[in-house]
Amino acid sequence: MPARLLVASLGNPTPAYANTLHSAGHTLISALREYLAYSPFSRDRSLGNGLVSRGSDYTLWQSPSLMNVSGKAVATAWKGFLRDLSPDERDTAKLVVLHDELESPLGRIKVKVGGSARGHNGIKSCIGSLGGMQFTRIGVGIGRPESRESKDVANYVLRKMTSLEVVKIKDGAVDVIRVLASLRDE
Repeated sequence: MPARLLVASLGNPTPAYANTLHSAGHTLISALREYLAYSPFSRDRSLGNGLVSRGSDYTLWQSPSLMNVSGKAVATAWKGFLRDLSPDERDTAKLVVLHDELESPLGRIKVKVGGSARGHNGIKSCIGSLGGMQFTRIGVGIGRPESRESKDVANYVLRKMTSLEVVKIKDGAVDVIRVLASLRDE
């Protein structure tokens, strides 16, 4: 039996932070929804008040909270997701978190299970809120400014993406679909 997957994206809430580099996870999950021809996102209180699109293979979920404190909402969504599954489905269910990856070239997809947050506050929040539970992380590269000064990095990740950057982020959806299919069928 294929595993049920909750695919959660981290980013800052729309509309203020729509299409910023820091919300690349949201941009990527929107591209996944389009690629899979799932229904439009709608708010779901039972899944942490996030935006949800359910399909035959995956449940796509967009965090409603600010990136750096998104762990509580992810944990609530995960609990709600498990509650709707049969006992057999719960045993094999998996959480996948999509997020921006500052240290990777624009659009590059990087997959990791477990490990440290490596300075990513959204991932750090998820690790803390999920009580050490292992989950798969899929980072989408957003590049990096030349300066390492925290103010410059903050300005970089919070700026709006160019149309070319949006296309590069969305192009990662094909690679992510392959990763999700592999996780589902493990």
